[in-house]
Amino acid sequence: MEKVKLNNGVEMPWVGLGVFRIEDNKEAERVVETALSVGYRHIDTAMYYLNEEAVGKAIRKSGIPREEIFVTTKMWNDDQRSGKVKEAFDASMKRLDIDYIDLYLIHWPVEGKFIETWKKFEEIYATGKVKAIGVSNFKAHHLEALAKESKITPAVNQIELHPYLIQEDDLNYCKKAGIRTGAWSQFAANQTGLLDEKILTGLAGKYSKSPAQIILRWNYQRGVVTIPKSANEKRMAENLNIFDFSLTDEDIKAINSLNKNMRIGPDPDHVDF
Repeated sequence: MEKVKLNNGVEMPWVGLGVFRIEDNKEAERVVETALSVGYRHIDTAMYYLNEEAVGKAIRKSGIPREEIFVTTKMWNDDQRSGKVKEAFDASMKRLDIDYIDLYLIHWPVEGKFIETWKKFEEIYATGKVKAIGVSNFKAHHLEALAKESKITPAVNQIELHPYLIQEDDLNYCKKAGIRTGAWSQFAANQTGLLDEKILTGLAGKYSKSPAQIILRWNYQRGVVTIPKSANEKRMAENLNIFDFSLTDEDIKAINSLNKNMRIGPDPDHVDF
């Protein structure tokens, strides 16, 4: 598994497994166990996903040394609004039942709260219980506001990013700021027809890969970490197999041309949930 070095020196696998919407604990545990068995060493969960306990259990059952597995989780909006940031972190640690978290993210930029929350994240980071801290769903203007008030630059900004929403401006901002961009909904939730786009199916034929692998490689070459979700072992293995070919600049431009600025998820400027 290839890794990328974050701005504090911590190494993070380029491809991880996302476990959003796997709320059944037995299923979540099975999926994570399967992912670890086929080679995943990066699991991305969140308090909101209701499966941290299952993720931790699967990691312990795997027999893989803890230091070889990169665990990301996120703090939900209600905990920002209540100010119970440290309590939320401790609760995630307890559910995961691990000695440290590799990456802890603010899940959404709650207006009027995210700067205060980040300052508490910096305090948590100082304890050594988390190896890196970051944010999720932050736009450039949120990051600019954070930079004026913070001591630590986020290691990661995880955002919705796929060929229908290429996020060029926010991606460029993060590159200049030394923040690694991560992508969620890489395939536009599999319900938009993205994987049937002729540009992607054509490139899939050209490189003897699947359209999903083309998208993951496109992200990789743009410097973006990905966390594709799958409960299917064959597809899991396929999603890891993106490091043995390269897209050309023309290929990447063609994929970029699919951009529609179309969001599958909420707009981060309107966090009312």
